[in-house]
Amino acid sequence: MLFADNARYSYVNSPLIEVICQLRFPAILSIGSTDPAQFQEAVRDDFPRYVARQEQQPLKITNPNSPQPQVERQAPITNYNFISADGLWKINLTKDFIALSTLRYTSWEEFAQKLDKVLALFIQTYRPAFFERIGLRYVNAFSRNRLGLQEELWDDLINSPFIGVLSEPDVDEKATGKCALDVELNLGEARRLKLHAGPGMLGDGKKDPEPKFILDNDLSVTDKQIPAQSIAGHLDILHDYAVRLFNAAITDELRNAMGPTPK
Repeated sequence: MLFADNARYSYVNSPLIEVICQLRFPAILSIGSTDPAQFQEAVRDDFPRYVARQEQQPLKITNPNSPQPQVERQAPITNYNFISADGLWKINLTKDFIALSTLRYTSWEEFAQKLDKVLALFIQTYRPAFFERIGLRYVNAFSRNRLGLQEELWDDLINSPFIGVLSEPDVDEKATGKCALDVELNLGEARRLKLHAGPGMLGDGKKDPEPKFILDNDLSVTDKQIPAQSIAGHLDILHDYAVRLFNAAITDELRNAMGPTPK
């Protein structure tokens, strides 16, 4: 089962390490040609820190089916970062997307409220005609050490659709070097799921050598023209999918170890 019920809990030991919402829109060339001073002034009370980074774009291949396809280097884009004083919340702004992310997610209601405020200020400042993609991404990293589950196998904590061959009794977890599930799935009505699940190291294990179980789900709506007034409704549906997927992935043993409180 890929999607279970939509029962919601808050957890004493939440596995969430980052939540991101990104909205894409037709390119607005004034973003990037001049510094976004007006937008910064609008969000500066909540996001006082500012960093601008130049990001190199991937090479563009033209005429890929011709005998001599050409490779073009694209101009870098400027990614403007507006960061909260505690460094836990961030806005990313480029000429074709805006994103809000947090390293301290407490509830959907809090996140949605902050996003509403940021989007209202963005729309007021830049007046995008419409949006083309809405993405909502949840990145979880389950730590057995943190939860006191060092002696448990992932097969005891994660349900079988999400751990592949590790669910089989004749597969030795300690002898398995790599086992990951990567899925791209159409959910209908222009909605899509991109899922990665499996044991892995955060930051290549440089700071923390403990393997975590990574559950990274990126849900999105893509359409030619998404009006601003429909964004909240789309996000509520994507959030519901995320809750149901999380509930389907974890066993009762893992849920209880995280210290759940029903919402």
